[in-house]
Amino acid sequence: MHSFQELTIQFGEHFAKEHFPEKPKKLYNAASHILKIGGKRIRPILALMGNELFDTIHPDAYQVGTAVELFHNFTLVHDDLMDKAPLRRNQPTVHTLYGDTAAILAGDVMLINVYEYLNKVQPQYKQKLLAAFNKAAIEVCEGQQMDMDFEEMEPEHVQYNDYVNMIALKTSVLLAASLKMGAIIGGGSEYNQDHLYQFGKNVGIAFQIQDDFLDAFGDPEKFGKQQGGDILVNKKTFLLLKALELCNGVQKTKLKELLATNPEDKVAQVLELFHDCRIDKWAEKEKESFHDLALAHLEKIAVLSARKQPLIELADFLLKREH
Repeated sequence: MHSFQELTIQFGEHFAKEHFPEKPKKLYNAASHILKIGGKRIRPILALMGNELFDTIHPDAYQVGTAVELFHNFTLVHDDLMDKAPLRRNQPTVHTLYGDTAAILAGDVMLINVYEYLNKVQPQYKQKLLAAFNKAAIEVCEGQQMDMDFEEMEPEHVQYNDYVNMIALKTSVLLAASLKMGAIIGGGSEYNQDHLYQFGKNVGIAFQIQDDFLDAFGDPEKFGKQQGGDILVNKKTFLLLKALELCNGVQKTKLKELLATNPEDKVAQVLELFHDCRIDKWAEKEKESFHDLALAHLEKIAVLSARKQPLIELADFLLKREH
């Protein structure tokens, strides 16, 4: 069995190649840009881990890993364009460097290449892999639309459970599907595949709670971002939506006022309200709740416990990280 760190190195060596031809130069430079600025590569590693949970890693798992990594980066290119974001991982976004048209086309060609890689796998499980991937891809688009719809709504009109569902679709289902596709290659039964999928989905939700928590309460030196960046732009997060639900009338009125006025000490005031409403304590418990649910699904998978250990360690690492 391999650790996440070991598989990260292995996949990095596999992925470190030119994925596109040279011409048209602007199109393929745009597509290559997002890949060259890096990332954690979590999704392809999950595909490898899903395979190895049941059997020795098959070369087809690398094809699937490449496909899901290209798909993830395709979504980032288009998301940045929709959000008009100037930076991604502290580097200029694709549309900022190459223009909106090239960004749209670069995303499109990346998506087409996803299917080129998926078509390279052995035929006996290609249909199941495509079904799992297509379901996740559609749900990611649904989650992105929900996120954009929520952006147009006042925070108090966004229901917490709807937000959780949006995060599950936008973020978690691709993590879960990566594991499931790896399990398909590894020969896992449908029962085991389903529990592994639920493990990934719940880890993904817990991961986003931790991300929101770190933005508000993390050490900016370790997290690598300005503290309270989400607060400054009134981003709807787990913390904000739950604060609007849990705070008393006076606190809720004050919070709404801060969202509307943007004083210089807005972050400090909102964080004080979060502390007063014990949102930091709630977030820790909510994250642990999804973590525990994920582990409960992993426990039900019918393989030796030792084979599950890398996934347990990965979940702990992702949810206890400080950056």
